[in-house]
Amino acid sequence: MAKNIFKSVGAVITGFLVIVVFSVGTDAVLKAAGILPYDHMFVSTGLILSVIFYRAVYSLIGCYITAKIAPHSPMKHALALGLLGVVISSVGAVMAADLGPAWYAWTLVIIAMPIAWLGGKLYQVLLDRDRLGESIRTK
Repeated sequence: MAKNIFKSVGAVITGFLVIVVFSVGTDAVLKAAGILPYDHMFVSTGLILSVIFYRAVYSLIGCYITAKIAPHSPMKHALALGLLGVVISSVGAVMAADLGPAWYAWTLVIIAMPIAWLGGKLYQVLLDRDRLGESIRTK
């Protein structure tokens, strides 16, 4: 039982790290290129939407990975990562309220759970497709 708990926590942490590394890495590249400012998000709406988009894509990938390596209940693990995203994004929205438009930070909070569900669902769909293909090949 304890082994599964460690695997479950590890799956969520792995997905979280994927999201953080890709997000921070992309932010760093965009800041170094002069596209994003270093100390605020008071930029054009289009640029903010682009940031939200790549963060959503990275979150989808992280939640998919979490579901894939979860020892059981892949969707529950993806949603656990989504809940972690809600908490961390909410704290960020409150703590950094003066660093950009409120709608940017709260959008990240709002999309965390739907993206987590999509990541878990993507894993389930691809797993079902692979299982179907395997059963067809063995017939």
